[in-house]
Amino acid sequence: MDYLGIDMSCAIGSLRNGDFPEKDCLLPLISKLLGYCLVAASITVKLPQIMKIVQHKSVRGLSVVAFELEVVGYTISLAYCLHKGLPFSAFGEMAFLLIQALILVACIYYYSQPVPVTTWIRPLLYCAVAPTVLAGQINPTLFEALYASQHAIFLFARLPQIWKNFKNKSTGELSFLTFFMNFAGSIVRVFTSLQEKAPISILTGFALGVVTNGSILTQILLYSKPAAAKEKKAN
Repeated sequence: MDYLGIDMSCAIGSLRNGDFPEKDCLLPLISKLLGYCLVAASITVKLPQIMKIVQHKSVRGLSVVAFELEVVGYTISLAYCLHKGLPFSAFGEMAFLLIQALILVACIYYYSQPVPVTTWIRPLLYCAVAPTVLAGQINPTLFEALYASQHAIFLFARLPQIWKNFKNKSTGELSFLTFFMNFAGSIVRVFTSLQEKAPISILTGFALGVVTNGSILTQILLYSKPAAAKEKKAN
């Protein structure tokens, strides 16, 4: 009994016999279900951040380079997972996150007017290279090296934002809900990657996501308290 790549037979068989499914049966089942739940949830992960920018018509406190690097990281990660033939439940959210990340960068550009001419070189270069990477039409060795660098890309996508938050003692227009979902999603992906026996390089990327997203989430909680108290005092 197989639905969307999920083998339900062992679990249903155990339940019919009045027994609780064994660990070897239950963990892969939970992993698959969590994977598809994560893919479904990823459709809305960055919407709170996008809506907050549009609502306030401001990108205060946001690092443009951080979000641009995030787009590059999602592109490489999606291309690599497609190239490796992993099940959709193991990486499907990358496609939705990439689309939302592109919209988010477009919003940042729009509300950062005027955008310097030199800044437009980066999106033009991305548009020229991304289709080739997503199609997997590059040397396999280069592809592996590119994916290995993807971990550094995601790390450096978060570091400028973490540093900016620390320097300003404020997280500006960063959305708590978006980074909470990023953090929770990274934890789930560590679990599902272990169950899917994904390459160690993929597992490492999700583990870094737990650390970096957790750091920004902590900053949002820490730096929002003084602002909230100040506003209350003013009222």
